[in-house]
Amino acid sequence: MAGLLRLLVGAIGLFNIAIGLGFLFNPAGLAAQFFLIPDGSQGMATLRADFPGFFITGGTFALIGALQKDARALLVPMLLLAIALTGRLVSLLADGMPPTAFPPMVAEAVMITLLAIARRSFGRRR
Repeated sequence: MAGLLRLLVGAIGLFNIAIGLGFLFNPAGLAAQFFLIPDGSQGMATLRADFPGFFITGGTFALIGALQKDARALLVPMLLLAIALTGRLVSLLADGMPPTAFPPMVAEAVMITLLAIARRSFGRRR
């Protein structure tokens, strides 16, 4: 079971790093997929700075957790994803419920759940 969890957490890490690198090297392309509209050079700079910061940091700590079976490292991506999911829930309450809101929420919830299960499993000493 621990091996499968390490593989899944590693996949989460690589997935998030890939998204972060996409924002770094193709911000306009990824912005459209995330329903974002960059405003001039400063908007592009924000896409290249903030989104890679979020995704690459979370992905890196997920990889550290997977490679080293380090439960503590998994707290970083769990917290980042939980804050993102909370923001989406607030947005649903404030702005309504378009059908496009739910797929990213499901993805975040699944990642949080897998990270939490792995964290619990990695925390055990045998």
